[in-house]
Amino acid sequence: MSIFVDETTTVVIQGVSPTSQGLYHGLRNRAYGTKVVAGTNPKRGGEEIEGIPVFATVAEAVQATGAVASFISVPPPHAAAAILEAAEAGIGFIVCITEGIPAQDEAVTYNRLVEEHPATRLLGPNCPGIISPGKCNIGITSGDIALPGGPVGIVSRSGTLTYQALHELSQQGVGQTTCVGIGGDPVPGTNFIDCLSAFEADPDTKAVMMIGEIGGSEEERAAEYIAEHMTKPVVCYVAGVTAPPGRKMGHAGAIISGSQGTAQAKMEALTAAGAVVAQNPTEAGVRMVEIVKELG
Repeated sequence: MSIFVDETTTVVIQGVSPTSQGLYHGLRNRAYGTKVVAGTNPKRGGEEIEGIPVFATVAEAVQATGAVASFISVPPPHAAAAILEAAEAGIGFIVCITEGIPAQDEAVTYNRLVEEHPATRLLGPNCPGIISPGKCNIGITSGDIALPGGPVGIVSRSGTLTYQALHELSQQGVGQTTCVGIGGDPVPGTNFIDCLSAFEADPDTKAVMMIGEIGGSEEERAAEYIAEHMTKPVVCYVAGVTAPPGRKMGHAGAIISGSQGTAQAKMEALTAAGAVVAQNPTEAGVRMVEIVKELG
């Protein structure tokens, strides 16, 4: 199985035009096998672009095609409105890759989703998206580096390390059930615990790789969840061991304050929770391959 998306997931691209990034990545997703059934653009409703029917609104697209997921790649000033439009149209799974959305907009949008649209899950923003190898790819992850067949689930805050984890496992012949890039912004729509819980419930996922980074306390919260609820092996890597104290590195959420949010504190919490903690991304891949072999 896979989590959140599969071969039946139908997708609408929000903000599609002949030159948009949404169309570029959406066509790559479609070529991978994802069921891209519609696009939206208030100025191009009724048109067809690259074989994709375009509607003026998400509600019209949902009514005409039955789309259940959306892919948002629009400029930061319009992203929050696009997310809410999808939720109001009944979309159950939203992937937003847009970077640079103001933190206040993220917080307001997240709280509105929780209060007004609890059935809608947002992945992102500022994330690479999600791929269930051989089934569905929504976002910017290259399908070439993913290997179908499981048994490993991947969840990562870092986009680049998401790709490295996929590639290194695939090179060793270890497939993935689903790989989720949750992004590193301060207010993610989907967090580590959401993904760990889904992987724990998925019978085809036998082990989980979790990639964190400095800043915030999501990894410490995940450690508590791992200790209390996870029965499957979890291999972790936390990026930012050498980051100078107080320095923001990479993502907007990757800032440490005092002893909170440091890579060392996160690694210690995860180790205490029973996770296997690697010192670098390659070691994380090696340890996961060893665990998969042990699991048979």
